[in-house]
Amino acid sequence: MKKNTVKKLVSLALAAMMALSLFACGSKKDDSPSGSKTYKVGICNYVDDASLNQIVSNIRSRLEAIGQEKGVQFDISYDNCNADATVMNQIIANFIADKVDLMIGVATPVAVAMQAATEDNKIPVVFAAVSDPVSAELVSSLESPGANITGTSDYLDTDAILDLIFAADPGAKNIALLYDQGQDSSTTPIKNAKAYLDKKGVAYKEYNGTTTDEIMMAVSKLVSDQVDAVFTPTDNTVMKAELSIYETLAKAGIPHYTGADSFALNGAFLGYGVDYANLGVETANMVAKILLDGADPASTAVMTFDNGTATINTEVCQMLGMNYDELATTFGPMCTKVQPIVTAESFDDLNQ
Repeated sequence: MKKNTVKKLVSLALAAMMALSLFACGSKKDDSPSGSKTYKVGICNYVDDASLNQIVSNIRSRLEAIGQEKGVQFDISYDNCNADATVMNQIIANFIADKVDLMIGVATPVAVAMQAATEDNKIPVVFAAVSDPVSAELVSSLESPGANITGTSDYLDTDAILDLIFAADPGAKNIALLYDQGQDSSTTPIKNAKAYLDKKGVAYKEYNGTTTDEIMMAVSKLVSDQVDAVFTPTDNTVMKAELSIYETLAKAGIPHYTGADSFALNGAFLGYGVDYANLGVETANMVAKILLDGADPASTAVMTFDNGTATINTEVCQMLGMNYDELATTFGPMCTKVQPIVTAESFDDLNQ
């Protein structure tokens, strides 16, 4: 479906929901100190996964800190649509009905829906963790977005993560590309991965799924195909399935290389990419610049981040018969940082 058609459908759905909405849903508002300025901010998260939740947590904590520093209040309404487009559009309609000063869309589908919903009302939108905002037609360019929307990108350096596969296993001959074809965040990295592997003369095969059950079936197939390694970009569908598939891959001796540290947290062999905690902080800083300093989203450059952090799951590393210290030495010159992690459901669990 063409982008303009999608935007029209979203706009129609939002209009219908606005007609039915008598009041906005969201978190209960705190009373502001006398005399302080209050800004209403609506945050919609796409799915409940470790990386995206980490972003939201850091946005909220950073906005709270900025509020204390500047003597203002950020009245935050938060919701998670859990990848349900109808729920997502209702959440956005509620934000509009509640007359928020700014919306934050976490992940590409939410950002696209917010962009469509604000074409007329021009409510500022700041997105977070959009892998390719230009290809998603959210912005005209990274330097000059051109409309009421800007944000932070978790663009993945695909070549760099594939380099790690062959640094660990120079003889790898068969690579699995595991992803959801419907995830915008996977489109460009998978295209880049194919080009990389074609140039290197290494065979690859695509394995797809749109649900956890389908991803599990895809993993069973790639295990039977005896692939040497698996690559997954910042794909939210696979991320949600990681806790259900990591043991199957590890027991088969197949390392899973992925595009975020949250995958490694949930059992993938390695996550490579940006620091999502920092991405959340910088997203909040961008929100503050727009609301407090009057920055124009149209001319506020999209922020990108260094991809150099490799996070290795030490438990899975051991299951695969690999040595963490040796891998850290091998990967060290190719990364800005190599760090260990153990399997958990969320980053908060590591601190308990």
